[in-house]
Amino acid sequence: MIETIAVCGAGTMGAGIAQVSAAAGYYTLLFDARREALDKGMAQIKKNLDTAAAKGKLEPGRVSEILSRVRPVNDAQDCIAEVVIEAIVESIPAKIALFNQLAEINHSDTIFATNTSSLSVSEIAKGIVNPARVAGMHFFNPAHLMQLVEIVSGQATNDATANALFELAREMGKTPVRAKDAPGFIVNRVARHYYLEAMQIAEENVAGIQTIDRLLESAGFRMGPFALMDLIGNDVNYAVTRSLYEAFDKAPRFKPGQMQADKVAKGELGRKTGKGFYDY
Repeated sequence: MIETIAVCGAGTMGAGIAQVSAAAGYYTLLFDARREALDKGMAQIKKNLDTAAAKGKLEPGRVSEILSRVRPVNDAQDCIAEVVIEAIVESIPAKIALFNQLAEINHSDTIFATNTSSLSVSEIAKGIVNPARVAGMHFFNPAHLMQLVEIVSGQATNDATANALFELAREMGKTPVRAKDAPGFIVNRVARHYYLEAMQIAEENVAGIQTIDRLLESAGFRMGPFALMDLIGNDVNYAVTRSLYEAFDKAPRFKPGQMQADKVAKGELGRKTGKGFYDY
């Protein structure tokens, strides 16, 4: 039975996942070694809840109730839970190191879920004791609003682990889908071309970024590709593209866009820095 969930990484994604976990009734540990990151993550959760209450989407009394179920911790030794979800830097060695550190203090049946958007779940699991309990649980940004969650089975993931995470996502009010471990899984593999073709059109001066965004929004997409890249973070989006480009032996269809590479080099990462393809 799952009662406690530990979310590792208090950035935008980790804080969002922690909010979803607490809102679903789970006692939630939000871990980050950086105290300032924890403070920022907790402030983001409160802001999200207050906004939902102001819009009538959440009863005001539930704000404090949900917040009471989130405990911020900056010592990994406190991360004892039935399920651990990591949302740290996109680095296989870093994820393996964290999971192994937590495996020493947790029960052998504790499930380790990675929120990676493009790294190999199988490669991460290879470095973990009892790799059968490792799987992908890929939320989308912003996690408290986006409904889809990819449950990714690596080569060693057993059915019990995948099934438990699938049901957990449903209990969180999400729409889970199952996927096997492959570069980009489902969504990021398909979505690459939403971004890459848009940048190609802009680079060829066929249309400007605002025109491209408005056109695609008018066609039914909730956000245009450039606005969406700014929301996700150009550094994060660019890293996913590079990962797929390498995974598919530098197939031209996954070649990273120079426009985005330039933005990353300048530190223009989008909403989180105040400037990306747009100014904020």
